[in-house]
Amino acid sequence: MRAFLVRVGLVAAAMTLSIAGATTAFGAGVAHASVPGTNSVYVHSPYPVLFSAASVGPTPIGGAAASPAGANNWSCKPSAQHPDPVVLVHGLGATMAENWSTMSPLLADNGYCVFALTYGLDPGENYVGGLEPMEVSSQQLASFIDKVLAATGAAKVDLVGHSEGTVMPQYYLKRLGGAAKVNRYVALAPLYQGTTLYGLSAGITAFETYLPSMAAPIESLVASECGSCQSFLNGSAFLTNLYRDGVYAVPGVTYTTIMTRYDELVVPYTSGELHAPNATNIIVQDQCPLDFSEHLTLAWDPVAAQDILNALDPGDAQPVPCTLVLPGLGAPTFP
Repeated sequence: MRAFLVRVGLVAAAMTLSIAGATTAFGAGVAHASVPGTNSVYVHSPYPVLFSAASVGPTPIGGAAASPAGANNWSCKPSAQHPDPVVLVHGLGATMAENWSTMSPLLADNGYCVFALTYGLDPGENYVGGLEPMEVSSQQLASFIDKVLAATGAAKVDLVGHSEGTVMPQYYLKRLGGAAKVNRYVALAPLYQGTTLYGLSAGITAFETYLPSMAAPIESLVASECGSCQSFLNGSAFLTNLYRDGVYAVPGVTYTTIMTRYDELVVPYTSGELHAPNATNIIVQDQCPLDFSEHLTLAWDPVAAQDILNALDPGDAQPVPCTLVLPGLGAPTFP
């Protein structure tokens, strides 16, 4: 029952919003190496890529242990063109298979060694990731990256994160020595400065100030169900501690942040901006006004997909497509 309620609260409600902006692209694929397919499928052996919410499908058998297509081939050896394996870090309430059903096969088809994990599972939970405190999840990420480096023989990895997967790795980079093991960091719908969530953060602050006797039990109850949730809020103790030195873009790591103006969960969406020499900020609507992707559907978005490929291999960057992204399925393509 608890897992069901958590999933309803963190996933189903958000997916209701996502369906209203489901990403659908018809026609040619994103990568320059693509073979144009039909409908929204980018056909390039061995993995088809679907730029649509439909790519998620039912929760895979195996839940948290199920890998997205193209990921976790532990015999994969990075090529000279792509020497850094890519590690995919999902968002709150997701599993690796759900979050990366589009980007994982796309990256594999473009010659990357791709790896993904499901982190932050509460004991006994198998379908809702990211619930544990981010300090705990970052330890899991650290162990996973060490495993990837050992298996591939690579010196560093590239990270691609979404939502919580853009914040939790910051703890790994800043507190666990991860910066020495990461080359590029691409963030979808990041919230480095947290989210106000339409005034919720200010309301909680006021509540704590004027009703402290009630605030502590309520915070304890929330933390028992979702140890990471309060950390996302602007001004949280977690974020205050993480950035107490004023450093958001960790030196030595090349950041690319990909934001959408229609982000309904990261408020304001500019919480994902990084102002540093080693950071590039991208708003998908600046490249394609036809793109109405919001927070969740950015993980299936053809515009964001090409931005990811370009960020990971800037020497071979390709034009970003402008594909109409509208509610439902069957949207046309504008070349």
